[in-house]
Amino acid sequence: MDIVKIIAQAIVGIGIYNVWLLRSSKSTAWRGGESKSMKEEFSTYGLSEIALYIVGFLKLTFATLLIVGIWVPSIVEVAALGMCILMSSAIAMHVKIKDPLIKSLPAATLLALSIMIVLI
Repeated sequence: MDIVKIIAQAIVGIGIYNVWLLRSSKSTAWRGGESKSMKEEFSTYGLSEIALYIVGFLKLTFATLLIVGIWVPSIVEVAALGMCILMSSAIAMHVKIKDPLIKSLPAATLLALSIMIVLI
C-alpha cells in the first residue's frame, strides 16, 4: 500500500505544480466559465486577486509537502487534509457558477486521491 500512497502523493503534487506554475496563464478546458487564465478564473468565481495568491500559496505548499512527504511521512496527513479542503472548495466554485460537472473533474480527481492518501 505504501507504493500506492507514494504514487498518489506524486500525482497530486505534480498536478498542482503543473496547473499553478506551468499552466496558470494558459487556457484549458477545465477553467471556470470562459476564463483563459487562473487570474480570470478567480475573477469569474467572484474572488479577489489576493485570494488567488493565498490559494496558490496554499496549494503549492501542500503540493510540496506531499512530495517531501515521500521521504518525511509525518507531514503527509496534514498536507493531504489541506488539499482535500482546497479541492472541495474548487468543486464548490464550479458549482457556484453553474459550470458543467465535467469541469470539476480535475479537482474531483485530486480530491479523491487526497482522501485516499489520508485513509491509507
